Amino acid sequence: MKDSKVAIIGLGYVGLPLAVEFGKQYQTLGFDINQKRIDELKAGHDSTLEVSDEELSGSQHLQYHSDEKVLNDCDFFIVTVPTPIDKHKMPDLTPLKKSSEMLGRVIKPGAIVIFESTVYPGATEEDCVPVIESVSGLTFNKDFFVGYSPERINPGDKEHRVTNILKVTSGSTPEIAEKVDQLYKSVIVAGTYKASSIKVAEAAKVIENTQRDVNIALINELSVIFNKLGIDTLEVLEAAGTKWNFLPFRPGLVGGHCIGVDPYYLTHKAQSIGYHPEMILAGRRLNDGMGEFVVSQLVKKMLKERIHVKGAKVLVMGLTFKENCPDLRNTKVIDIIAELNEYGIDVDVVDPWCASKDAEAEYGIQLTDTPKDGSYDAIIIAVGHNQFKALGAEAIRAYGKESHVLYDLKYVLDKSDVDLRL
Repeated sequence: MKDSKVAIIGLGYVGLPLAVEFGKQYQTLGFDINQKRIDELKAGHDSTLEVSDEELSGSQHLQYHSDEKVLNDCDFFIVTVPTPIDKHKMPDLTPLKKSSEMLGRVIKPGAIVIFESTVYPGATEEDCVPVIESVSGLTFNKDFFVGYSPERINPGDKEHRVTNILKVTSGSTPEIAEKVDQLYKSVIVAGTYKASSIKVAEAAKVIENTQRDVNIALINELSVIFNKLGIDTLEVLEAAGTKWNFLPFRPGLVGGHCIGVDPYYLTHKAQSIGYHPEMILAGRRLNDGMGEFVVSQLVKKMLKERIHVKGAKVLVMGLTFKENCPDLRNTKVIDIIAELNEYGIDVDVVDPWCASKDAEAEYGIQLTDTPKDGSYDAIIIAVGHNQFKALGAEAIRAYGKESHVLYDLKYVLDKSDVDLRL
């Protein structure tokens, strides 16, 4: 096993930390089609901040490439490409299928392909394997084999890292399942859990985030109800949380590449077999509507304070999909910005974690470097970055005009310091 050569396909938030760990013990090739990404990693820096410069330099057997020809002699291929949804909220398997086509061009007999990308149950064997077979001319489970080990990376989380999160593994035959399990077990300190089949492993991954999505949707709906009743949601949750088995979810925007996306993979598969999911889709609709709810509450409060809405200036603090992380994928803060624009409101966005060029490339938003004191009719704390917490209420309030509204979505400040919170 130690003589095996491992290729990691896709060097994003999931692939790079995995490549670094394998590169400590195995000859490892980190592959990505983005040459700019390869160049920065060769220079010893990770712009996603998931891996430190020291960790990159400590992976002595890891090399980075964008030329697929170097993959020809690899024994294991681990695929960690994105699995997004399209504008119709349907699964977009394009990156996965393109990777499968590439693997078909470079794979050799006896190789094992392990998919980590989040998919619906059956996608590995029904969508990816036929592509590899067609391009390579090899036969599945005779000439090459596959496994599935769902990623569990939590971007920005420095406590739960790839090596100390239990890894679910699976394989296309019992023997391959054991090989896949042993491969991961050699680098994952927390250990592994070998699922009975690839479909079980796929399903386990997709329901992890679906479960969180539905739970957050419940809390978001409760927040709407409590808001109409004039009750502070956080105070209710803290009181209920004194019971030992109450789940500590909080209301908020549900974005990112996982929780806001994965449920659509499961519902797509369910609908393809004739079942229409009720609870999952209801939760998605509720969570997708939170941006509109937030802005409606802000506008009502502004009107009560006799602040003219059309032409007002609002500062949105935070753009990334979660705190202390530069990840912009599927951020729901963009829904707030779009809704504010619908009211004819002028929006400035500040985010110390996000590169302005990335915000402009992804969403056409130019970030504000330094908001001017006394400039805004309303301020929305949309993301709970540590930098915003360090500012405190007085400094944040200083951005506002003499009469302004401060809306805290993330409970960054005390209740007494803000005008609105979820």
